[in-house]
Amino acid sequence: MTNPRNVLGGELEVCGTEPLTGFYRDGCCNTGDEDLGSHTVCAVVTAEFLEHQRKIGNDLSTPRPELGFAGLRPGDRWCVCASRWRESYEAGVAAPVVLAATHERALEVIPLEMLREHSVDVPADPSALG
Repeated sequence: MTNPRNVLGGELEVCGTEPLTGFYRDGCCNTGDEDLGSHTVCAVVTAEFLEHQRKIGNDLSTPRPELGFAGLRPGDRWCVCASRWRESYEAGVAAPVVLAATHERALEVIPLEMLREHSVDVPADPSALG
C-alpha cells in the first residue's frame, strides 16, 4: 500500500474518519489482495443508495455492534465496493463520489466517465459549509 493513487492519478486522499471507513479502517479507500470486495469507491451515501444496497443484500444502514459498525446515515462518506456502487449506478441511484479519495483500482470495475458523472467536491471539514 505504498503511495496509493486515486482515479485522477494523484495521491489517494482520506475518504472519511467519522465513521472511520476503509477496508483497513484507516479512513482511506486503500485496497490489497485480502480486500476481495474492492472497497475502493469513496461514496457520500444517500438515502436512495442505502435503500438500494439493502435491497441487493448489502445492508449498510443497520448497526452491527458486534463488528464495531454503527450503520451509515445519508451524508456519511464510506468506501464502498466498486461492483456494488456500479450496481446502484445501473439502477439509477448511484451515490456521489469523491474522486480524489477513490482508489485507482476502482477503474478495473467502473469507467472513469461513470464516476465523473457523480463526482462531488467535499471539503475535509463539511462544517465549513455552513
